[in-house]
Order: sequence, then C-alpha cells, then structure tokens
Amino acid sequence: MRVAFALVLAVGLGGGASAQVAAQAADRAPTSPALEAVLAGDPPFQAQHLRLVDVPAPAGPAVSLFNGRDLDDWDAWLGYPDPARTYLAQPGQAPIGADKAAASRIFHVVTEEGEPAIFITGQTWGGIVNRGDHANYHLRLEYKWGKTRYAPRLDLPWNNGLLYHSHGAPGAVYGTWMAAAEFEIMLGSVGMVVPVGPNVTAVTEVGRDRALIDPQRRYMMGGRAITVTQPAWNVEAGSNAEKPVGAWNVLDLYVLGDQAVHVVNGVPVMVVRDLRMRQGEEWAPMTHGRIQLQSEGAETYFRRITLEPITSLPRVIRD
Repeated sequence: MRVAFALVLAVGLGGGASAQVAAQAADRAPTSPALEAVLAGDPPFQAQHLRLVDVPAPAGPAVSLFNGRDLDDWDAWLGYPDPARTYLAQPGQAPIGADKAAASRIFHVVTEEGEPAIFITGQTWGGIVNRGDHANYHLRLEYKWGKTRYAPRLDLPWNNGLLYHSHGAPGAVYGTWMAAAEFEIMLGSVGMVVPVGPNVTAVTEVGRDRALIDPQRRYMMGGRAITVTQPAWNVEAGSNAEKPVGAWNVLDLYVLGDQAVHVVNGVPVMVVRDLRMRQGEEWAPMTHGRIQLQSEGAETYFRRITLEPITSLPRVIRD
C-alpha cells in the first residue's frame, strides 16, 4: 500500500537508501500528486564540498554518557513484539515497553576490539534514552555496524539513529520512540534529518535529487528553505561520508538552542534550524531534551559517547 510504504520509509528508514533500494522504491511507489506539488519549487540538487570552520572550543569539561560498565544511566523502551506492525493504524498488540528482561536481550555492554561498547541487536525496535536533559552541546560518538539484520528489514540498508531533543512519554511515537529530532544512522544516509513524530518540525535548505526515493530532497546549502514535515517527511544528508560496513565512524552533533549541525567523519552533511515541537495548539522551540539511541533492525555498536558544553555553533562553508 502506498501510504504504508511511505510511512515505513519516512519514520522507519528515515527516507534515504542505497541506489538499489531507491530504484526498487521508485518502481513500486511513484511520487504522489500531493508530494509533487510540494516539491515543485525545489531547485535541482547540485553536489557541494562542505567543511566546518570556527569550531567552538568547549565551554566546560566533557562528560561521558557511557560509563563503560553498564547502562544504568539509560532507560530502555521497546516497541511491538512484531516490528512489522509498528506503522499500522491498528498494530493489534501492545508495546513491550520498559520490560527490563526483554531490554537486556536487545541492549548489552560488550568488549569490542578491546574497548567497551554498547551493542544493540536491532531485533526488536525501540531505544535507550539517556537520563540527562541536555542543551547547547557538542555530542561525539563512534558507531559501527554488526553483521546481522532482522525482519522486516532483511533486504534494506542497516538502520539505526541518534535522536536528540527528545521529549514526552516513552513510546509516544508509533509505540516505540519518544518524539525527537533524528540524526539518521542508516547505510548510505547517515546525517539525514527526520522529525520523529507528527508534532516535530525543522527548517533546512534543499535541492531535489531525483535519484532518491521519495521525498527526493537532499540538503543543499543555499537551496530552497523548507520546513521538514509531511508529506515531505525528511531531508537526505548532503553527501555520503560514511565508511564501509564494519569500520568505526565518528559522528559529531553540534546543538545550540533550536539549531543543529550534523557531521559524519569530519564532513558536515546537514544544518537545521527552527526545531519545533507542538504542545497543544502552540508550536514551541526545541532547545533541549534527552538523547536516544535506536534499535531498528540492525546490529550496531556505539562507543566513546561524550558531551561537552558550547556557546556557539561551527560554521559550514562551501569550497
């Protein structure tokens, strides 16, 4: 079904994929008239070489969000026993929730390459949420993919996510995640921005890249300024700076107020501003919140998760 397919790509995959998946998606799901009308004003995407300058010095000491021993500083939440039911209007089952025994099978502390790491199996969807409430920071972590993927994502790219400015109840979004802004971690799409939940939006600049699956939007500095919301539910990273599967990648997330910069292995791939969350009838700036690491169908290792305060954002420039 067209709507179900769009929802899976929008919130589950984050909307980006490899060229092979993009081609398959295009065969199954042509752009709808409603989406085509939204995209009509987007300029054609042109590849850019972007880099960071004026990287801020820390405004205070760095703290580690992972103690290397256990997950006592994180709260776990799991979605539906059958992840394929996550985006259905009537899932027909209740989320697993905060069951500690179930969570211990999905989230572990392991030793990987001689160093402690958080290992997330991905078999059941959900996440671990750091107990701190964070604002105005530079978050750095390293991740790498494991070997195994799970249904219903066996034939799709490895997928996970770094969710920030998380608010509200656990599982409020599709029974599985807190509402948040997402720094997508998906093979070929690392750094994409995805509003997690219908009550979250962001503003960025885009060009239309017809090689992508819908919504065919990619970050392009100086492009059309748009609000990321339905029916164009995400914006792909400006470039693919990820290393091959099995290698460690470094992610840097710079957040100041309701603005953020996503950096992958030293390459800036996304700049967002005007992060907003609807509260009742009003939209309020998203300037702080909790940090989530997803479980979403693929084995993933995380390590060296540090956060330091900042008072300015780095600038992104084009060469």
